[in-house]
Amino acid sequence: MRRVLLLITLIIITVAVVVVAIYLKRRRLPPTQFKWQAYVSTLAGDGAPVFHEDSPPTQSGFSDPFGVAIAADKITKEGALVTFAGSNEGFADGSPGQFNTPSGLAIDATGNVYIADTGNNRIRKVTPAGSVSTVAGNGVAGYVDGPAASAQFDAPVGVAVDTTGNVYVADTYNDRIRKIAVDGQVTTVAGGGRPGFVDGTAMNALFDTPCGLVVAADGTLIVADTGNEKLRRISTTGQVTTFEVRFDEETNRTWLNSPVGLALTHDGFLYVTERDRGVVVQVKPDGAACVLIGNGSGYGDGARDVARLNHPAGIAINASNGELVVADGANYLVRKISTTDSKSSPPTEVLPRLTPETLGEKNLLWPLDPQTQPHEVVATMGEVRGSYDSTDSRDHLHSGLDVFGAYDDVVRAIRSEKVTSPLPTWGFGELSEGLNVGLILYIHMHVGRDKDSKPFNDPRFISVKGDDGKINRIRVRRGTRFRPGDAVGTVNRMYHVHLIVGPSGAQVNPLFFSPLGFVDTVKPTIEKDGVQLFDESGARLTGKAGDKLIVNGRLRIVVDAFDRTNMNAERRRLGLYSLGYQVFDAAGNTPAPGFTDRRLTMLFNRLPSDEATKIVYAAESGITVYGSKTTRFLYELTNTVRDGHARADLWDTTALPKGDYMLRIIVADFSGNETQQDIPITKQ
Repeated sequence: MRRVLLLITLIIITVAVVVVAIYLKRRRLPPTQFKWQAYVSTLAGDGAPVFHEDSPPTQSGFSDPFGVAIAADKITKEGALVTFAGSNEGFADGSPGQFNTPSGLAIDATGNVYIADTGNNRIRKVTPAGSVSTVAGNGVAGYVDGPAASAQFDAPVGVAVDTTGNVYVADTYNDRIRKIAVDGQVTTVAGGGRPGFVDGTAMNALFDTPCGLVVAADGTLIVADTGNEKLRRISTTGQVTTFEVRFDEETNRTWLNSPVGLALTHDGFLYVTERDRGVVVQVKPDGAACVLIGNGSGYGDGARDVARLNHPAGIAINASNGELVVADGANYLVRKISTTDSKSSPPTEVLPRLTPETLGEKNLLWPLDPQTQPHEVVATMGEVRGSYDSTDSRDHLHSGLDVFGAYDDVVRAIRSEKVTSPLPTWGFGELSEGLNVGLILYIHMHVGRDKDSKPFNDPRFISVKGDDGKINRIRVRRGTRFRPGDAVGTVNRMYHVHLIVGPSGAQVNPLFFSPLGFVDTVKPTIEKDGVQLFDESGARLTGKAGDKLIVNGRLRIVVDAFDRTNMNAERRRLGLYSLGYQVFDAAGNTPAPGFTDRRLTMLFNRLPSDEATKIVYAAESGITVYGSKTTRFLYELTNTVRDGHARADLWDTTALPKGDYMLRIIVADFSGNETQQDIPITKQ
């Protein structure tokens, strides 16, 4: 009998939960190695946020992979990917059953799968035969202990099961840990019922949005206390303590960031997914920790320095060989972490595949009224931004589209989506306050309330009050659905809505989705003396032969240019979408050798990382909002920016035969309006 891999998917319209089943040969397990050499490969999924089954599994699709577990003694044809349970979004027991935003998974000794059915406020069970039943919860979001059928949970995200069949629940928005005993009685293990951070006895302890948990061999619970960015322990006597995590010097940080998924080895090592950082952390029993895999949010197979995950959530261990399986949420993939470098071929498309076709969105609504009519765009993707905390005018890149709005204008949802993050709001009362609904981020607004902080009359927004009785936070549950036109907040004193499409590390240009009525017929502007050439030492080329600039060696080309749309005032300066250059004969008609086609070096279709800012922009670039005297976009034209990546480069003129030429600079906006400028040059 072959030992093969079985992928079983639990699919709910917009949600996919993956169970990976592996036949385990019984043998003595070796000790876990700390800091083992790990490699990431893709196990299943094609990177598009659309559910579909296909073969091989890497051609199948998931839309919100979150939970993952590994079972024993399941044999099937290698590589098969099948729907295990679930159909349309909803609630139904039986076969195939219905779920609403299933999240964490756990498997008991007999192969039953337990599911935190977040959107239904229930804990569900699927037998090995695929029959779905409700373990506990009456479907009402609330807090009630007692018999399983009348108990209440509030959007539980995590679930675990011990060796005797007791089920433990991370009751996420009740900020409690609950237990479902074998006899069906639901009790509270720990948590005071409000977000906070307090160690101590069970009912006095406080958690903040706990999302994951595991049961150790001695019965101790370990909790991913997501909102507190900590791991917590609950002893069998109910004492809650903080599990102190100490990173090595190489990691250069001191805390966890949004821990969500947990997996525990036979000898007490923990694996933790950090959703917002996109990494997997390994923690020794004594708390020593290292980053096992992940180099910032994004997509990439391979070793730690190149591997990237995006919003990893559930994680599980294959006990037979120590390999890990991770639900890579925002890449819409299931990934494997092992000691073997698969050396897989890179995908032919940029992942995740976020296009008008995969999103079914070809005419995006505007986030302000009227939603079907154009509004002024006051910033575009890829523009340079400075830092309020320093004099650095090239600190980061602008990550989306800014739409002008008046203070207290209602911000509305632009597409139908569900909240996938357990913590989708941030920055209460700050200028950066925002809400993440699926692929869309709405920033610079009062979330769920008006300018006076009066909450909307909408149960989807949960007000959290501090000890002073004042609202200090707005919560939105994972699984909450918003539809086009739903109010999500009001514009704050930034006087615009910052709209981002796509997760960190994979933001796409919102203009791809053709906002309704958007028209731009204005050509970009290249400033006077806006094309400058520099040698490798940084000295500007000024030598001329007649009217022709003398070029030699490896050169930088810097272009000072900006864009403007029909709705912008003369003072407004926007960033460009694409830039390039081409060399022609002296008359500007025939391409020079090596320049048959334009060298389109910069394309802002996806956002590069902030480390790319100084690759994209030359010194003295900046905008007035961050303290620069003027808004200037000085593009390093010979560097390459495309598909979310950036690379420094130079124009090597040594390959150009001696003679006179015309250097043509081409800049364009997203609408295709193009401006060219010719620079006479000579190669001597």
